[in-house]
Amino acid sequence: MPYTIFNTPLLKSILRGISLFFLRTLGWKEIGQLPEKAKYLMIVAPHTSNWDVFYGVILAFALKLDACFIAKKELFRWPFSPLMKWLGGLPIDRALSSNVVDRMIHEFEANEKFVLAIAPEGTRHKAGYWKSGFYHIAEGAHVPIQLAFIDYANKTGGVGPLIYPTGDIDRDMSAIRDFYLTVKGKYPDQTSPAAIRPRNDLFL
Repeated sequence: MPYTIFNTPLLKSILRGISLFFLRTLGWKEIGQLPEKAKYLMIVAPHTSNWDVFYGVILAFALKLDACFIAKKELFRWPFSPLMKWLGGLPIDRALSSNVVDRMIHEFEANEKFVLAIAPEGTRHKAGYWKSGFYHIAEGAHVPIQLAFIDYANKTGGVGPLIYPTGDIDRDMSAIRDFYLTVKGKYPDQTSPAAIRPRNDLFL
């Protein structure tokens, strides 16, 4: 696993304590336990607000999550590149979506331990479909998909079941969609339906 803020000795314990304090003060509760697996892909939904980043980070520390995320390469320009990488960021060129999928599969293969977190909607604004890249990465890397959520209605966040890609994306998405039916984002009217474009050609 790359060296990040989430696995920095001592600091990660301090930040977990701070995160738990914020959660309790704000009336939130973490739900579930992370899988005891060295590799998996985590999807976090719904994504309807910039506040998702705040709650997502403190929930990550509360759950002891050690994960990386992908971000557009423009955010890694000097002098921000070292900071972005320490936060767990992996730079990508969104114009080369298929290459992104291949690169993330390589990251899974190259590391003995690797967790990748993705917001499958790809935007906090309502869209007709989720991006399909997360599924192709998990399928290609032979890793399970951990369902994670931030539910503003119940002030809870955490993890649900693991989904093992079968290759039948429609059947697997049906199980994923069922899980997220009762989860409410900060702005429910901006929630994108948990579905993949019929042509299945959108990646990230």
